Amino acid sequence: MSFQASIYYQPNGSFSGVSAEYLIFNIIVAAGPVYLTFTRGANFAEKAPKALAALALMAAVFVPWDILVTGRHWWFNDAYTLGFHIAGLPLGEWLFFLTVPYACIFTWEMFFAAKNDVPGKPFLRGVQMALPLLVPFGGWVFSTGLEYTGLALISLGLTALLDIVLRTHIFQRATAYLFTLMVAGLILIFNGYLTARPVVLYGEEYQLGFRIITIPVEDFIYGFALLLGGVVLYQRFMGRVQHG
Repeated sequence: MSFQASIYYQPNGSFSGVSAEYLIFNIIVAAGPVYLTFTRGANFAEKAPKALAALALMAAVFVPWDILVTGRHWWFNDAYTLGFHIAGLPLGEWLFFLTVPYACIFTWEMFFAAKNDVPGKPFLRGVQMALPLLVPFGGWVFSTGLEYTGLALISLGLTALLDIVLRTHIFQRATAYLFTLMVAGLILIFNGYLTARPVVLYGEEYQLGFRIITIPVEDFIYGFALLLGGVVLYQRFMGRVQHG
């Protein structure tokens, strides 16, 4: 695996709605949350910098991962991208790490963060403490050749560990699992589009080969790690921690 540092344009025919689809996808995802950020009812504009800081930190981990495995674990269909690449990733993929996490953090703040749901229920505390075990388990899975599966499991385990270390404890909140169900629904819609079109294609030998409709099950684990990790950091930046 090599880190591609180049910026290049690879023509894929004339500009069209088809070649701009991944770009349009990102605009659709972000349009509602960005518009609502600046409306009085949402009251999110002053919180947006913390959301952006959270997603930037998550991108600092997930973007290098993406760059390193593109062309191996997955790659992008030139028919649906504009041909402009940075470090081997099309423009739409770079925007993905901005638009999707921002939309999810916005949704968390609007519909889940203020719920009267205090962390500490024994069962959910047990779930939170068990999830970091995905790190060694994912390492073993990776060693068997299922590299994407293993890395996805490791990333989710590390997200749960981050939740413990930062004392945000969202994995001890029932609302976090409702939020996760909502995220799963969004993955079905948006990743369903990306994989059915297909904008993204996969190296099947690096994953289980089990799909939900057209979506590799690993994409759900990857999505949960990315988006819940963003929420954990956002909660920490907002000072929402549990002491003791």
